[in-house]
Parts: sequence; structure tokens; C-alpha cells
Amino acid sequence: MSLIERAVARLTQTERPDTHAAGGDAPQGAVNGTERKTTIEALADRLAAEAASAVAAPAPAVPATPAARPAESESESRGVPVRSAPNAPAAAAHGPEPLRIHLESLRARGLVVPSGTPTPTANEFRIIKRPLLANAFGRGPQQAVRNGRRIMITSAFPGEGKSFCAINLAMSIAAERDHGVILVDADVARPSIPRELGVEVEVGLMDWLIDGKPDLSQLVRKTNVDTLSILPAGRRHEQATELLASEAMGRLLEQLSERYPDSILVFDSPPLLVTTEARVLASYMGQIVMVVEAGKTPREAVTQALAAIESNEVIGLVLNKADKIETSGYYQGYGYGSA
Repeated sequence: MSLIERAVARLTQTERPDTHAAGGDAPQGAVNGTERKTTIEALADRLAAEAASAVAAPAPAVPATPAARPAESESESRGVPVRSAPNAPAAAAHGPEPLRIHLESLRARGLVVPSGTPTPTANEFRIIKRPLLANAFGRGPQQAVRNGRRIMITSAFPGEGKSFCAINLAMSIAAERDHGVILVDADVARPSIPRELGVEVEVGLMDWLIDGKPDLSQLVRKTNVDTLSILPAGRRHEQATELLASEAMGRLLEQLSERYPDSILVFDSPPLLVTTEARVLASYMGQIVMVVEAGKTPREAVTQALAAIESNEVIGLVLNKADKIETSGYYQGYGYGSA
């Protein structure tokens, strides 16, 4: 009931009882002027006090309309970032920051870099990569080899220079105008690619095989060489051979091929005669490059290593650490051929 309605009601109640209190003989409303004025003034004072009290009381909270959207602040309208609430969802991830390879350091150590003045080593790997690219994509009348974009670099024993050759081959392919390259550190027992490139990584290939995560977009790390990415080995596991032979490895390779259709996958593999992982890995490959250390690796060891991967159709040989190669068309230090 409003203040006005209450005032009318009380005024009526004040006039009526006075007439009935006199015994009902006087007609209704017959109240003398002095009493009526006093009653009205008292009632007015009381109503004024109640009105003042009602004004001083806090108004009930009115819920905000859900559809209402606050106007942009001055900072937002000018494009200035506004810090979100602590529990607000984070912005969509765009992947980790690219790894920074110190290219001049690599050049000083004799490795290939995609730009700059060509070195003898760079020229040698230009020759080495040509048949590999032709097999991978098919050039002219030549048909592409099945799984030809998967190239495994291995050796019979440790220390023959397979990781050195894997990095150089990847860097040489990165100089191509039409193709990218992903360098995969598949030597899961003794990974060396991050150390050789001077970068730090935590998760990689084995983490995906063990946990099925994170997504490949988080594992395949871009670098400051636009056409070169790296897939690290990840954490070590005592059942590495079984994990590499699992269906998860097949799914991983399929996803890599689908997501990066224009990229060559270069795998730095464990040595063939030391671990069983290399033989398992070879079964997924389309091309294999075997590094042989000149003047050191026994012929019998080379034959035995090649027998371990004899089911593969395309096998290339790189003669590493050679002082001189007389074959016309090859540069000092490396040779390439088919087994």
C-alpha cells in the first residue's frame, strides 16, 4: 500500500471512531474543527516521518539483465589489451614459440645452413638429396616411391656421423623452394639433435607414443628456419622398441604425412647393429640412407647392417669422413649410391 493510500485510510479511521465513541447519536463525520485539524496535523507529521524513513532505507537490488553488454572501455576501443579475470579462459593457443637455432655456430662447425655462401659440404649434400627428393615426389618419368617422404638416416655402429648427416640433409632440403622438412630425433635411447642444434625441448615422439598427447602441433617445433621443423625424441622408456613397433607409431606417421603433405620426414635413427629400434623403424620407411665411416667400418658390418633392412627397396650409402673420393661428380668427403 502506498503512502497516499495509507494516509486516506488512516484519515477515514480517525473520523469514524470519534462519531461512534459519542454513542452513535451524532451524524458521521461530525467532528469539531479543532480536533480534526489536530488529528490531520499529527497524521501528516507521522506520515512525513515514515516517508523520510522509507527514503533513507536502501532500495532492493535489481538483477542485471543477462543480455545487457557493457559498453567498450576507452582502452578496448583503442586496441589496448585489457587484463582478463584470473579465472577467465585463456586465448586460443597458437603453438609454442619457434626454436632458435644459432646458424652461424653451425656454419662455424662445418654444418650446412640453408642460406649464405655454399660450402663444399653444402654442395655434397645437394648431390645426396637429389635422388632422395626424386624418389619422394616423383620427377619426370620416375614414379614416387611408396612412403618415399620418410627417409631414415642410420649406420652400423655409433660414432660414424649419422646425426651429422641427418642434420646436414635436413638443412639442405630446407633450402628447397617447394618443400619443407621435419627432422625427427628417433634415436630415442641417445637423442642428440637438440644438443647439436643448441635448442632445449622437453616432450616429443616417445611422449606421444606413451600418452597419446600432446597434439602434434605442440610436438613438431618450428624453428627460425621457416622450412625446417623438429620433432624431438621425448622422454626415455624401457620399452622403446615395443612402442616404436606399436599401432600408435603407425598412426603418428600417418598424421605427420597428412598434416605436412609437402614436407620430407628425415629420421635420425639408432645404429642398426647396436639396438633393435632401428630395424623396427626401418619397416616404416620408404628410403634409407646408411652412413659408413671411411677406413673404419668393416665391410662385414656393412653387409650385416644392410641385411637387417633388406626388405626396403631404396637404400643409399654415404661414405663419411673420407679424405678423398676419386669418383667423378662427388665432392670430397661423401659418396652416395644405391645398395
